[in-house]
Amino acid sequence: MKLAASLAFAAAALFGTAAQAQVNVKIGVMNDMSSLYADISGPGAVTAAKMAVEDFNPAAHGMKVEIVSADHQNKPDIGANIARQWYDVDGVNVIVDVPTSSVALAITDIAREKNKVFLVSGAATSDLTGAKCSPNTVHWTYDTWMLANGTGKALVKTGGDTWFFLTSDYAFGHALERDTAAAVTAAGGKVLGAVKHPLNTQDFSSFLLQAQASKAKVIGLANAGGDTINAIKQGAEFGIIAGGQQFAGLLVFVTDVNALGLKTAQGLVLTETWYWDMNDANRAWTKRWQAERAGKFPSMVHAGVYAETLHYLKAVAALKSAADGKAVVAQMKALPTDDSLFGKGYIRADGRKIHPAYLLQVKKPEESKYAGDVYTVRATIPAEEAFRPIKDGNCPMVTN
Repeated sequence: MKLAASLAFAAAALFGTAAQAQVNVKIGVMNDMSSLYADISGPGAVTAAKMAVEDFNPAAHGMKVEIVSADHQNKPDIGANIARQWYDVDGVNVIVDVPTSSVALAITDIAREKNKVFLVSGAATSDLTGAKCSPNTVHWTYDTWMLANGTGKALVKTGGDTWFFLTSDYAFGHALERDTAAAVTAAGGKVLGAVKHPLNTQDFSSFLLQAQASKAKVIGLANAGGDTINAIKQGAEFGIIAGGQQFAGLLVFVTDVNALGLKTAQGLVLTETWYWDMNDANRAWTKRWQAERAGKFPSMVHAGVYAETLHYLKAVAALKSAADGKAVVAQMKALPTDDSLFGKGYIRADGRKIHPAYLLQVKKPEESKYAGDVYTVRATIPAEEAFRPIKDGNCPMVTN
């Protein structure tokens, strides 16, 4: 009887320890699920996060992972309310994605206040690793400095030395215009003017007329998603390209090109950090993603959500805890990044994920061989050159 009791006690202790050892993680995917950024992020980002969890195999690491999602409607107050509810009440450990820079800037402050984790794929503002950097935030996929220096410098070098900006009137657009104007000027170009338009506007006629009247060689589109698509479509009706001016898509995704069609988008120069058709690993991942997304093509935002989620889970497994957000982010920085989509890299002290970027050009219709074959790679921007030097970011966490 004593032996049986002892064995029973030992088994209970063993199972109790195992139960205590399991690490529970709740991931919140927040983005625009239904409006102008839904195709570049939206439900496809939830699919990407699920794929990361599947590939990580939580059970093999003594972990249980749950994913929830929400639509922030591109409004900072709604995004902030969701973040507080998730962090305070619903037990969410990490929020991922969050296109719309004004929403992301609000959430980075909340994540720091609550000591949770915030992983950015969709938002662009370089302020997230600059003046607004946080020990609880990682900015993974791209940012406005990268876009500006990739596309801006390249076009000035090839003769596009006068610019006029059509700018989305919120934090993202302002940051993208600012960073691109600085890159254009540094490369020897000149900015002739700019006009700001409301987010998700349907009528670009007055803004395009101002751009046309400026006689600038390049019209820089400091916007994204549906705004970029509408500006280029309506620009074609105004004869912008036929009149000798050129659009610079400062943030263009494969989803935008497919929506425009190659006939309208051909020749557009842009910068991205990931393209589905660049190599076999990207194509294999895309095929899996498409199984849930009805044959659509993933954007670099979707790829970023996958990679950042996977790396986060590796950091939690190494710590055997998701409780301390700052500690998890520190562990993410300590671990080299290595995934099938972005390859080997690392996360800097300011939270900036470092990897190469690619200067791309949209193909002519006759050059495209199959669905989704939309880009020619004009140049690879090495990882150490793709993003703003850490000394120039004014991040309070960095000592120069």
